[in-house]
Amino acid sequence: LYRADKERSLPEGYEPSDLVALDGSGLSVGKPGLRLRKPAFEAMKAMDSAARAAGIVLLVSSAYRSYAYQAEVFARNVKESGREAALLVSAEPGHSQHQLGTAIDFGSITDAFAETKAGRWLLANAPRFGYSLSFPKGMAAITGYSWESWHYRFVGKAAAAMAQDYFGGAQRYMLMFLEAYRG
Repeated sequence: LYRADKERSLPEGYEPSDLVALDGSGLSVGKPGLRLRKPAFEAMKAMDSAARAAGIVLLVSSAYRSYAYQAEVFARNVKESGREAALLVSAEPGHSQHQLGTAIDFGSITDAFAETKAGRWLLANAPRFGYSLSFPKGMAAITGYSWESWHYRFVGKAAAAMAQDYFGGAQRYMLMFLEAYRG
């Protein structure tokens, strides 16, 4: 598992080789052209199926982002809110989990998402499918980002369970632990 955060960046040209298009996959998508790495896609399909069985629709609003696209997103946030505020809600290019091809933003991409049926279902069930909430409420000092109830990263079932069970839901601590453990 790679870290892409405020301290660790990906090269400008990094793009996963196994990206899968979500168009035509049966998943609910907010716009065409969204892609995920194959393992994240397979897990998302399983999670989507379970959610639909529970009467929940998981709308994928964002997935893989290139370095260049993240540069646009970050610049827009800086223009709208200033650099310091932008750094709490948006990653600088190369520092976004979206560039890994394993992060998904769901639904409205607002704090209101947490109170939706989909938001509550994901919080309770995403780890069973290998997805972990990247920026939990009250952990901005740890993650470097404001709470994002809609932003999940595929880390695999074992790592998602580890983040929940041993790191209090702090995906960042789990990733740092694994990085140190592997040396």
